[in-house]
Amino acid sequence: MNTEISGVILQWTLLVTLCYPLGRYIAKVYRGERTWLDFMAPVERAIYRFCGIDPAVEMNWKQFLKALLTVNLFWFFWGMLLLVFQGWLPLNPDGNPGQSPDLAFNTCISFMVNCNLQHYSGETGLSYFTQLFVIMLFQFVTAACGMAAMAGMMKALAGKTKKTIGNFWVFLTRSVTRILLPLSLAVGILLVINGTPMSFDGKQTLTTLEGTEQVISQGPTAAIVPIKQLGTNGGGYFGTNSAHPLENPNAFTNILECWSILILPMAMVFAFGFYTRRRSLATWIFGVMLLAYTAGVVLSVWQETGGSRQIDGMGISQELGSMEGKEIRIGSAASAMWGMTTTVTSNGSVNSMHDSQTPLSGMLQMLNMQINCWFGGVGVGWMNYFAFLIIAVFISGLMVGRTPEFLGRKVEAREMKIATLVVLLHPLLILVGTGISAAVAAANPEIGWLNNPSFHGLSEMLYEYTSSAANNGSGFEGLADNTPFWNISTGIALIMGRYFPIVGQVAIAGLLASKKCIPESAGTLRTDTGTFSLMTFAVIIIVAALSFFPALALGPIADYLTF
Repeated sequence: MNTEISGVILQWTLLVTLCYPLGRYIAKVYRGERTWLDFMAPVERAIYRFCGIDPAVEMNWKQFLKALLTVNLFWFFWGMLLLVFQGWLPLNPDGNPGQSPDLAFNTCISFMVNCNLQHYSGETGLSYFTQLFVIMLFQFVTAACGMAAMAGMMKALAGKTKKTIGNFWVFLTRSVTRILLPLSLAVGILLVINGTPMSFDGKQTLTTLEGTEQVISQGPTAAIVPIKQLGTNGGGYFGTNSAHPLENPNAFTNILECWSILILPMAMVFAFGFYTRRRSLATWIFGVMLLAYTAGVVLSVWQETGGSRQIDGMGISQELGSMEGKEIRIGSAASAMWGMTTTVTSNGSVNSMHDSQTPLSGMLQMLNMQINCWFGGVGVGWMNYFAFLIIAVFISGLMVGRTPEFLGRKVEAREMKIATLVVLLHPLLILVGTGISAAVAAANPEIGWLNNPSFHGLSEMLYEYTSSAANNGSGFEGLADNTPFWNISTGIALIMGRYFPIVGQVAIAGLLASKKCIPESAGTLRTDTGTFSLMTFAVIIIVAALSFFPALALGPIADYLTF
């Protein structure tokens, strides 16, 4: 147990230590300054020539969003075709059939929006071809889209009055060539060294120590796992995700993969500070996010290492903590750390079954996704926090009786309306979806969605829509979710939870960029102070409490009181 706790502390320390220099590097990449990866420039120029892109052309916020949405629409049709017809495509040594249209719709949308919600088992639901040319490809592209959107917002807020916010295609390309690809190669090499397979052979049939035969799936796992983590994607190559010993072989790979989930979302906060030359503001934002994340880790580790009160009452030793649904080689503390890390981002990968964790840990995981801005997805996590910043700026303006301002630009009715809609859409998707599914399940108990009735059954449905709207992808796996109802309804939540906020947040940045930039007025609450950061934190907590406490009270809180 002490070794596990030491691993949790080590990982936390590595994250906090390394995210600052990485954030500085990312800011240089998006500013076009010299970096040690400038040798990738010829590759980038070749991409621009092949695609007919002029990297010198600047875009306004509408053109920027048009490019972002167009490339995503293209990849949607690409993914649907390959998933439905994968049974006839090459690199399918195990003969896995094509997916049904409703499942292909859910899978394609899920990976296209950086969510990776999986209503299938990885090794049996996909071929090697679709693992590489749908899943891995989308994990690079969608993560880069989120990073490019944030880069456009940073450029919009960094300088004086401007009509353009950069070139989407340049930001997208640099996100892959200068950030995601180099980090993925480094992590992939370490995984291969530690036993993660990288081959195109089919399943192996082995004889176990008991003398029985066991079929072992393999494949190009080491190529996919790094970007699944670094891009806050989370889709498991194997059905049990990073609880599988070939996807996550040992304690070192567990720390490496969990570290990979959060390092880029943390670094993007500092990248904003370096790019806009507002390091004080970035530091305060980082501090608020880190405090919330750390508090959740401490509480969840305490819950999981403490075990179950009912099992204690039976006189059974729980010196290893609550181990239901966990790998003995990983342990309860490391599982708790991963559970909190994967839900403060839009990653969603798991090294234990969240459905089996203690009720308070499950509640914290849901609350992380319901708040959806404690670091969040790579790029989009900071953007979600930005919407709350705008609301806090508006409130501060009311407090001092002056027109609200953010970074020297006036926040007026249009920006405030968009920010409010973005913030309220998230609970709307979650609560309406959960309400409809609960009503359908109550009226039709024979459909068999829920393996766990009562409070925990509600938690399973609430978690599914929370995960979908937050573009996370993890789940309480007691829910039978591979049905047309769940595939389509969560697919709609995935689309709306991804694109509506991005459109709104980029629009706010574009509108602010076009306004005259003036020195911040005297009497206005400065945005780079602890007071403003606490106000933003308070706004986030109040909105989350008002939106989600009733549902949490009927789900995980009630579950805890009977646990």
